[in-house]
This record gives sequence, C-alpha cells and structure tokens, in this order.
Amino acid sequence: MTEEREIGLPARRAAIDIVSSALTRRAGVEEALSRPGFRNLEPRDRGFAMALAMATLRRLGPIELALDGRLAKPPPEAVRNILRIGVTQAFLMDTPAFAAVTTSVDLAASHSSTRAFKGLVNGVLRGLLREPPKLDDPESLCPPWLYARWSAAFGAEAASAMAALIAEEPATDLSLKDPAQAERLAGELEAEILPGPSLRTARKGDVAAWPAYDEGAWWVQDASAAIPARLLDVKPDESALDLCAAPGGKTLQLAAAGAGVVAVDRSAARLTRVAENMTRMGLTAESVTADAGDWADTRTFDAVLLDAPCSATGTYRRHPDVLWAARPSDIAALAGVQSRLLDSAAERVKPGGRLVYCVCSLEPEEGEAQIAAFLARRKDFTLAPAAPGEGGAPEASLRPDGTLRLLPHHRAGGQDGFYAARLKRES
Repeated sequence: MTEEREIGLPARRAAIDIVSSALTRRAGVEEALSRPGFRNLEPRDRGFAMALAMATLRRLGPIELALDGRLAKPPPEAVRNILRIGVTQAFLMDTPAFAAVTTSVDLAASHSSTRAFKGLVNGVLRGLLREPPKLDDPESLCPPWLYARWSAAFGAEAASAMAALIAEEPATDLSLKDPAQAERLAGELEAEILPGPSLRTARKGDVAAWPAYDEGAWWVQDASAAIPARLLDVKPDESALDLCAAPGGKTLQLAAAGAGVVAVDRSAARLTRVAENMTRMGLTAESVTADAGDWADTRTFDAVLLDAPCSATGTYRRHPDVLWAARPSDIAALAGVQSRLLDSAAERVKPGGRLVYCVCSLEPEEGEAQIAAFLARRKDFTLAPAAPGEGGAPEASLRPDGTLRLLPHHRAGGQDGFYAARLKRES
C-alpha cells in the first residue's frame, strides 16, 4: 500500500477545502490553511493535502475540459471537487490508479450530500483511466480571458510560454542580507546564484530548518520581486519609504542596504510579521499602520517604493489560485486604487529623489498605462531608465523606455511577473 493511500480521507478533504476556497474568493487558500480541518492534520498529511490542492489548481483548466467531456450535465460543486482531485491523483501524482478511484468514491460515500453520486465518480474516473486526458496543453492551462489578454499584450508566443509555466512547481528564490556571502550560501543551500544576486534552490520542506536561516542570512523572495528595491539603489545615509510594505521583502532589502526605512501598510497583523522578519535578520525599520494613500505624515524621502495592490496575476507560479479567482472587473477597480496611491507616493519624494512603482501583475492597465497617465499629469517627474541587466533583471525584460516588464518566461526556470518603473522628481 502506498503512502498516499495510507494518508486517508481527512487529508483529501482538506485538499478539497483548499481548492474550493481558492475558486470561491481571493485569499481563499490562506483561509483554508487556517481551518482546523487542515491545521489538525499530521505534518505528513498537511504536506500531502497542500501538494494535492496545488497540483489540482496548476492543471485546473485541462482537468475541467477532461471532466466536461465525461459529464452529461454539471454535478454539484462538491462532487466536481472530488472528481478534480481524483484526476490529479490518477494522472499527476504517484497515487496508483485503483487508489485514486477508491479514495474518490470513498469521499463521495462519506457525506450525505454526495453519496448519491459515488457511482458517477467511479464511472467518470474509470472512463478517464481508459482514455487518459491531455493535461499539459498551454492554452487550456490558463483561463481563456486571461490567455486572450496576454496574447494581445505580449504576442501569442509569449502567452503560450507564460501559460506553460502554470503547470510547473517553482523552485525557491532567496534574497541575501549580505550579497558578498552569495557563494558560501549557495554551497550550503545547494543553490544557483542568479543575477542580483539572488539564490535559487530546489530544496523542499520547512525553510526554518535550512542552513543559515537562524543566523538571518537570507529570506524567501522571488528573483523578480527583489528587482524593484534594487532599482532605488539606496545609500546608507539616505531615507527610504516602503509603501504597502507587507509581506516585507522589499523593506528588508532597503534596510539591509543601510537606509533609514519607514514601512507603511494598512494591515497591523501583516506588519507584525514584517517586524518578526526584521528581528530575525538583525535589521530595523519604523513601522506605521496606515493607508498609504491617506497617511497624514508630511515627511519626504530620498527614495520611495510603491508596490501597489494589484490583480497579482504575475504570481501564478506560486499561487495558481490567482488565475481562477481574478475577474476582468478587478483590473479596472484596482487601477483606480493604484492611481490614487501613486499620486500620494509622489508627494512623499524629495526634490531630486527617486520613486519606484511596481506591481506583480501582467496586466498593462496596472503597469504601463499607470506610468503613462502619471507622467502626463505630473510634469515634475521623469523616467529614470534602467540599464540592461540592472538589478538582476533579464535583458529581455527591459522595455525601450527603460521600464521593466518582467515576464515569467524571461528567466530560465521562470520568475514572477512584474512591472517596474523608476522615476526621478525634478530638483
């Protein structure tokens, strides 16, 4: 009997709860991970539940097509979720075919709302085992409306390359407190040194148990997410403001560079986590709980970083749920928030100072269009173009105007999607 079969139904129910929550609302995965059904599992079972849920979300598009081809009419959502994880176990994990079917039928039989459908679950999954579906077509991996947007914005070839990465579990990227320690830490962590530098490791498991964690030598941060703070190029005698600072990776970067940092975020709970990371790293920053657009403080700074709230479609490699939770209406609504925050950030830049605006979004309305509109209304700001390779950015990500459009396929092994622009306020 395999380990996955031994794990049993509670872990599979937790996986279904994660998938269901992810498809119902934003932040659904985080909510599901806080519920007793997941938290009370043994560590091995939690790991299996998370792996099963994420594998399902990474291949959700082709899984849906496979199920639609076998279903005469849509079943209740609870039944569809059982089928979703059944397909994932049968074709994407190490679960033997009989165990994938048996545990799925057992799940259906275990609750009154799905018991009548256990025959359907059995029949659909056995039918798919006889005629295995194709689960790796790039175009079906992405919601059609997003694929169409990416094709229009970046071309069909880029859209296909970006979508193909949805199915791949990413490695873990690390930022370093002291870049001079890159070679030593790369050896200890069995990591590749990326430009910047960042480290990329294939290690799995609890990061708190990895080498040099306790000494505060590094923190987890995607290679793309580390680039915007580097564009500010802060010096030890400068003041820096990090707006919308949580989860805090960029705050850590600015503080590690020696700047006097103020970190502003509207979530006190998230700022508490930022403070905990600062303590582990032996760094300091002033934390302020406030809306970055309404913060009453009149101080100005040499360097201001605005990582604005956005649709987060660029983070799909680590958070595939964002693709299915996002709606077209979200982009227009968030664009208004970004515009307001960008105007507020601009007022906090000293004459002659720098402002970096970034979003972890692949949508032009949240990136290129925001900066074009901002420059049209703020004649006291000009673009300060990035140089090729600056900040560790792939050269393919540098746009003609010197801003960065970091697409996921621009780096071997993938990276988060970002837009970043550096601006200078006239003296």
